[in-house]
Amino acid sequence: MRNASSFLQKRDLVKVRLKWVKNRGLDHIIDNETDLKAVCLIKDAIKRSSAGCLSASLLSERQKHLGLTVPVLRFVRRYPTLFEEFRGDRFKNVPMFRLTDTARLLDEREQRIYQSHEEDLVERLSRLLMMTKSRALPFQSIDPLKWDLGLPDDYVKRIVPKYPDHFRMVKQQNGLLALSLENWHEEYAVSELQKRSENTDEYGTYRNLKKGLSLSFPLSFPRGYGSQKKVIAWMDEFQKLPYISPYEDPSQIDPNSNLMEKRVVGVFHELLSITIHKKTKRNYLRCLREEMTLPEKFTRIFTRYPGIFYLSLKCKTTTVALKEGYQRGKLVCLHPLAGIREKYSYVMRTGVMYRGRGLKGDGSNQLVFPNKDSLVLEEGNEVRHESDDNIEDGGIDDSEDND
Repeated sequence: MRNASSFLQKRDLVKVRLKWVKNRGLDHIIDNETDLKAVCLIKDAIKRSSAGCLSASLLSERQKHLGLTVPVLRFVRRYPTLFEEFRGDRFKNVPMFRLTDTARLLDEREQRIYQSHEEDLVERLSRLLMMTKSRALPFQSIDPLKWDLGLPDDYVKRIVPKYPDHFRMVKQQNGLLALSLENWHEEYAVSELQKRSENTDEYGTYRNLKKGLSLSFPLSFPRGYGSQKKVIAWMDEFQKLPYISPYEDPSQIDPNSNLMEKRVVGVFHELLSITIHKKTKRNYLRCLREEMTLPEKFTRIFTRYPGIFYLSLKCKTTTVALKEGYQRGKLVCLHPLAGIREKYSYVMRTGVMYRGRGLKGDGSNQLVFPNKDSLVLEEGNEVRHESDDNIEDGGIDDSEDND
């Protein structure tokens, strides 16, 4: 086995410039789940309201936070099976929205999942903090990731005080309130890639994995790339590099080396692995850059390794997905939270059908759902579009999205 230190000052991998290829299947999923996330955020906002309802004007103020490309009022009215519109007693002309019986039922089931899988959520949050230099992150960096990590809306009140051996709230030198890791939990410091390999004869136990053995990332190249000799040679050399766990201190690694590049790929791989839907927005990762020792222009990592990551430009933002997390248009491992979110999505589609038929679903009537077979997501193949073919390695800039 090659010594990891021999790679520290080397950067001799042949870089292959690959064109960005559109993945219709993943784009379709990201497009749908953008609306799903917005629905869940609106549902939580209505729940937080002391009156149990919100006016159209208050909802409109959340436009940017929701990441919608259409006006909030038009969006909410699409889903009468989840949001009931009515007129308030005080202001007759102001549209008000409250949750339907169906929405409340789904929320109750969602809350039960949070309770029954609380230890799993605690582990995800702990692992996020364990990947940082200071073992702490400001809440303004964690909060955008709540939905992706599967944290309940009130995790600061529900989870943090309940686990004092895991978390502590601190005030950073810049004055920001942050969540700090109280104790290091060694059982959490095993990456998903290591878990997949630790029981095999080739790699042995986790204790041996920490000695710098090379671990290979699962690859799923866009059609045609995986058979190119130059791509095969390049990725073969990359995969042979020692694997550096995202939970290890990278301070002794040359930031311009091949080893650091593989370590950065490993960090992004782990971050996406601990999310519920194996994806997140690029802007959310930018908030973690300094604490996780990531390069300033990290988008090129995603475009350079299209066999591992997919960079989507849907919904006027940039989303990063872990390709191995999906197969034939569906999540490989369906977390219970992803399961209940699919139920939200199903009810959403039903609401759109109600509006298309000119009917009003007020949530109090029994809903007659259409045949589920007619609602199966179309399996999209990876296709190339002429308008997108000019996006090459590094061609998508690292400028901030309008999220």
